[in-house]
Amino acid sequence: MNRYPLWKYLILLVALALGLIYALPNVYAPDPAIQISGQSSSLQIGEAELANVRTALAEKNIEFKSVVLEDNRVLVRLPSREAQLLAKTAAQNTLGLDNYVVALNLAPTTPQWLRSIGAGPMKLGLDLSGGVHFLMEVDTEAAIETRLRSMVSTFKTDLRKEKVRGVVQQRGSAIEAKFRTEELRDKASSLALDNMPEMTRRKGRDGEQYTLVLELGEAAITQMEDEAVSQNLVTLRNRVNELGVSEPLVQRQGRSRIVIELPGVQDTAAAKRILGKTANLEFRLQARTDANSYDKEAFPFEGGTAYLERDIIVTGEQVVGARAGFDENSAPQVNIDLSAEGGQIMHRVTRHAVKRRMGVLFIERKTRKAGTSIDESGDTVPVYEEYYDKRIINLATIQSALGAAFRITGLDSQAESAELALLLRAGALAAPMRFIEERTIGPSLGAENIALGVKSVVIGLALVVVCMLAVYKVFGFAANIALAVNMILIVAVMSILGATLTLPGIAGIVLTVGMAVDANVLIFSRIREELVSGAKAQTAIKTGFERAFVTIRDANLTTLLAAIILYGVGTGPIKGFAVTLSIGILTSMFTAIMGTRAIVNLMYGNRRSATLHI
Repeated sequence: MNRYPLWKYLILLVALALGLIYALPNVYAPDPAIQISGQSSSLQIGEAELANVRTALAEKNIEFKSVVLEDNRVLVRLPSREAQLLAKTAAQNTLGLDNYVVALNLAPTTPQWLRSIGAGPMKLGLDLSGGVHFLMEVDTEAAIETRLRSMVSTFKTDLRKEKVRGVVQQRGSAIEAKFRTEELRDKASSLALDNMPEMTRRKGRDGEQYTLVLELGEAAITQMEDEAVSQNLVTLRNRVNELGVSEPLVQRQGRSRIVIELPGVQDTAAAKRILGKTANLEFRLQARTDANSYDKEAFPFEGGTAYLERDIIVTGEQVVGARAGFDENSAPQVNIDLSAEGGQIMHRVTRHAVKRRMGVLFIERKTRKAGTSIDESGDTVPVYEEYYDKRIINLATIQSALGAAFRITGLDSQAESAELALLLRAGALAAPMRFIEERTIGPSLGAENIALGVKSVVIGLALVVVCMLAVYKVFGFAANIALAVNMILIVAVMSILGATLTLPGIAGIVLTVGMAVDANVLIFSRIREELVSGAKAQTAIKTGFERAFVTIRDANLTTLLAAIILYGVGTGPIKGFAVTLSIGILTSMFTAIMGTRAIVNLMYGNRRSATLHI
């Protein structure tokens, strides 16, 4: 009557074994480390960089645990956070920032045999173990410059449509247009008023030519800056989502800065590379050979120089989809999908440019060494400057009018195509950004509060264990074993899913401890009632488990629904609480019903007449 078949015991044993294996990595604390990788995914890191890092650490007398080359990166494990910061400075001064990213990291110490089966520690939130903090500044001047270039191109198109002939140029933060007659100038001024109302207009005369100067007012500049920061904020959030970071913080600070906090990030170099890249694209037609210098611009291409028109067809802002793949020659490519508006513009321009060549301009902001200076301690340190790296990655002949879907070829590697597709999927930055500050931050609530949070779990668990033993005796012992297994399974599931444990999450575990034994209390109380009514021991056990199941199921399902709603509408700490509560409900139903029943069956299942210690 109260005997489980062998397959049920095997399920329980397999679940316990897997739980122990996947919970075990949480015993191994990570090492503070620095990670050196390339600014681009296509840059190969080799033994030369490894030797340079070793030499730099030795010169500064910085102790380290190991310096290894793995996965196209140099990983330096260090004994402390203080050594981590010193090592980062030494590596940056030696390698420079032209082609390398030196990032703070936490290197896992999980044994290789565990990592080979995909086992790793669960992520901890900023309030438990700290994380990576970035402070980034938006280059609002570059945003305005980009907007002005786009307005110049649009203004030229409007003039051509209305057959208004003149010379239009960008002069700093203004647009200057010259016309042969006053009538043409006035018509251009009316067009500017209709299509660019944010620009102030100033008319004049330069010799025989009539001039029109369009300038941005303070209100328009402020609005453009706000729009650039807001778009960058959305784009950064999308990029963080692409990185798969749990419970990140991405918020605006002041007029042009954005704070990013990433808990539990292991590959901080990849995070810096993805977050900091402008990675914008511009699609332009190749300039005609007879074009004047005002209408064309030179860019490097395949070891030489190619000229593109200054007018931009579309940019990365119109990209709504991007997928890395391979062309018919197995070369890396990126398949691009434009928005409806971008597709219309692309079709309108290219249908009149068949047999001409169109270039794909890749724009990226980089850092390079500009010289040296003397710091406060008298040491010579490098000085870096930021610059725009603009290069043509593809220049192909237009065979027919293009639409909203086409492809980009000419990429160096599969890694570069995958990274470019990721950045375009996340959205283009409205303006370049630079890292103002990078640091690892400790627990925001303090080590003492964290210790108290863990202590609350231990005390709560201990009180439940004592109470169950005192009230239900042998049955209480079975419930306590199931409770211990439940705790192991919660940790294992969170580790497998990559869920982030926060301090509110610990509160969810404490609540789960009570809910886990609550199911056993209902079962044991039902068994007592059956015994009081005169039922035999085996019948009481069977009836107690079966009749209490409906109540347990309904109670846990309603709580699970509430946890799902909390996760759906909540943010930050609320989500952390909901995650652990949801996982705890599912594992506790498994252990409190099936696990406890298995233990009780082993103790009483083979005894026809037994006295139940309950």
